[in-house]
Amino acid sequence: MPLSDPRFIFLTQWLNSYFGEPVSITLISGDASFRRYYRVIQRDCSFIAVDSPPDLVPIEPFIELVAAYTEANLSVPNVIANDKNLGFMLLSDLGDVQLLNRLTEDTVQRYYCEALNLLPKVTTVNSTEQHSLPQFDKPFILKELNIFNEWLLDVHLDFRINPETQAMLDYCFDALSLSALQQPQYAMHRDYHSRNIMLHNEQLHLIDFQDTVIGPVTYDAVSLLRDCYVVWPEECVKKLMMHHYQLCKQHNLIDDGTDFLQYQRCFDLMGMQRHIKIAGIFARLYHRDNKNGYLKDIPQALNYVIDVAAKYPEFISLSSWIECEILPRVEDKL
Repeated sequence: MPLSDPRFIFLTQWLNSYFGEPVSITLISGDASFRRYYRVIQRDCSFIAVDSPPDLVPIEPFIELVAAYTEANLSVPNVIANDKNLGFMLLSDLGDVQLLNRLTEDTVQRYYCEALNLLPKVTTVNSTEQHSLPQFDKPFILKELNIFNEWLLDVHLDFRINPETQAMLDYCFDALSLSALQQPQYAMHRDYHSRNIMLHNEQLHLIDFQDTVIGPVTYDAVSLLRDCYVVWPEECVKKLMMHHYQLCKQHNLIDDGTDFLQYQRCFDLMGMQRHIKIAGIFARLYHRDNKNGYLKDIPQALNYVIDVAAKYPEFISLSSWIECEILPRVEDKL
């Protein structure tokens, strides 16, 4: 990080003022938003500093949700200090070990079951002290899906859709929205995957939950099990799906009459919506935010859609179109 960067200078001044002495600050990473994260060393103690420009990513939702997640008995970073006007936070340091780092074919069942076991607690986070959670409603869902049209098709591929294809996409997007809205609705993390779960002192801790909303009960499970950053055999995924299905039954999150095939359809269609959106977001990160590290993950997001859509007659046209028209163009631009 250039020492002349104004926000870095302000953050350094804020931290030095808080600790009453100069501290060591090292950039860890930016994420897929406008936030930047730093490790702060003060004597023998380590902290995480967050720079979150207030006009782009206000910190209030995160701070409020830390309290709500903690109240739900979920392990999350502690907010030690903050300045809402500047957009700075000082958090407890959960280390560098993401769940992704520990996943192997031998460990995935154990760790993913542990992660799935936390989701009933997440569903209890219905509000913060100040606000009700936003609803993952139809306008919200369609806005996400249209990121695919705008940023992947139009901007990244310069691909023009003919009226017949547009009608097919409209039909599929409406069907995905309907499936999502017909599911039981609870609080969901909305980015629940192996990079947003930290392993600290052998306990799972959640991060990046500031976009929590009320939405479909399968959303976080499919986000975890069909992760764009790591792929598991479908047999493994299905066992874990069954585990989440049983959790939903146990905690009365789905109707008693919902069988596993009905649950699986909801899970599959929810994953399609998420992966279509993600393909668009990864393209947007490249073109709007100059972050090229996500382009390589677009094919996996599209392959998930191709494979799942092919299982359902009403989505076969979508599967074939993405496989024949879109995926090859994406791969040509890598």
